[in-house]
Amino acid sequence: MRKMAEKNRKYDIVILGASGFTGKYVLREALKFLNTPGSPLKALAIAGRDQKKLSETLSWASTESAIPTPDIPIIIVDTGSRCSVFEMASQARVVLNCVGPFRLHGEPVVRACVETGCDYLDICGEPEFMERVEAVYHNEALEKGSLVICGCGFDSIPAELGLMFNSRQWVSPKEALNKVEAYLSLESDMKLVGNFGTYESAVLGIANAHELINWRKTRPRRPRPQIPGPPPQKGPTLEHQKGLGLWAVKLPSADAGVVRRTLSALTKNPSGLPGVNESPDYITRREKFWATVKPAHFGVKIANKSLLATLRHITIGIFIGLLGTSSWGRSLLLKFPSIFTLGWFNKKGPNEDEVNSASFKMWFVGQGFKDKSSKAGLENRVPDTEIITRIMGPESGYIATPIILVQSALITLSQRRNFPKGGVFSPGIVFGPTDLQERLQQNGISFDFISRRSLSSRE
Repeated sequence: MRKMAEKNRKYDIVILGASGFTGKYVLREALKFLNTPGSPLKALAIAGRDQKKLSETLSWASTESAIPTPDIPIIIVDTGSRCSVFEMASQARVVLNCVGPFRLHGEPVVRACVETGCDYLDICGEPEFMERVEAVYHNEALEKGSLVICGCGFDSIPAELGLMFNSRQWVSPKEALNKVEAYLSLESDMKLVGNFGTYESAVLGIANAHELINWRKTRPRRPRPQIPGPPPQKGPTLEHQKGLGLWAVKLPSADAGVVRRTLSALTKNPSGLPGVNESPDYITRREKFWATVKPAHFGVKIANKSLLATLRHITIGIFIGLLGTSSWGRSLLLKFPSIFTLGWFNKKGPNEDEVNSASFKMWFVGQGFKDKSSKAGLENRVPDTEIITRIMGPESGYIATPIILVQSALITLSQRRNFPKGGVFSPGIVFGPTDLQERLQQNGISFDFISRRSLSSRE
């Protein structure tokens, strides 16, 4: 049934919002794999509201990719028009949604993809949107054969794969992982400049944080994995991570929630999610992979070598936290982003030199126990072993995100039979057993084992 439906679809991928801040870089990345040997991407279209901007973006992306401008169809879509979104989704095998904030513009696209049985990936980093989509659309997506995966960009695949990579370093059956703390460091030879859309999503997320809290209270409790040892104690607001030489503060991102969803799904399905028509080799790969992943408590912090830079992060958080709860405060935050983020975000976004000079490092500090079979038990013990791993790559929003999203889409096209028929899932539970990590490594995002050491009882 699904094969028949796919044969009637004109495009393998449609990039929605291709003329936007991030969308144009997603298009540039996708062109690298259009009609190339071994690539499943044979037919590509771009979509958005403005024909002229989309045409200009296509010319820009072609020039950047050093190829003649390809004859790529342009689909005019307004997320406020149900008919136009439905028409777009009915022509695509996979829609890549780059239009945010997703709480304002995302649901019509998800709905259209689910109703037409089209697969959907996005670059959302908004926890409330992700969880509402799962609650509202999972059953229908399962019935219609639509695979919906939010968070397929820098939010939240590096966090998901990074946790898995660290947990798989605890190779002895006697070892037990207790917690993993991720430290995200954004670096640049020039000044760091962020996307206004990301900032707008953060402001709206803070403004509606109470809605997410109330929403979660109404939802059935998710299964929780059994994690050896005590839960982590609440640490200081400002942490000096001496081992990494970083100052850090908690990052209110979607990553921790997405990881918890994956670990919850794994608790219900210890061997992962069976595919609709899996190959025997993939079944073996999936079961072996998940047998090596150990669940852990997980958190994320934004980190910097400079204490002053970390205090800047705290100041920005205070501005957004104080002003984001009122309509007049949000108006000020969104009207003057450069002022309230101390120059970090502006409405123009970064220029090409600023994008190309930036990079990220994400350190994963895992702590656990060398021997979980100790007669003393683990509940009252502090971790005695530490393993540090790292993911490192180019600028997070405009280079790394398109790489991650496009590779996720290519895997979805080529390995669709190995995935569930449909449903709404976190990226980790779907892409974990695939070759996504290897593909990212081939495209400039590295995964490295850094160190292993014993911890004293005072650490």
